[in-house]
Amino acid sequence: MLANKPYLRQVDVQKILDAANAHAEKHNWAVTIAVCDDGGHLLGLIRRDGCAPVSSYIAQDKARSAAMGKRESKVYEDIINNGRTAFATVPHIKGMLEGGVNIDVDGHTIGAVGVSGVKSADDAGIARAGIASILP
Repeated sequence: MLANKPYLRQVDVQKILDAANAHAEKHNWAVTIAVCDDGGHLLGLIRRDGCAPVSSYIAQDKARSAAMGKRESKVYEDIINNGRTAFATVPHIKGMLEGGVNIDVDGHTIGAVGVSGVKSADDAGIARAGIASILP
């Protein structure tokens, strides 16, 4: 028998984007918000007015790193900052900065949200605000 697992539907992605965007708008933050599935594939993106174009790439990389690693991207930043600099060469993971938050449902990472454009802790807060819109 095959196992079943939860997954992100397009309606979930839109709820995440809307909630994260509302949180950013409340603070007048120019950010990019990216949502990806558990394999790191982009499902949705918003680049708010005034946000630097490079943030579109950074947000996606943060989301991808959090999804594929099944943990927040800040974990990787901390590993590197604590002296394990060789970790920066890990293949397929580029967004090793705070701001990528994995979406965990019943012990399964079903995707992630990555945000770029303001302070890293605020990026992560925007991502969490989006995720909170679909989790109880």
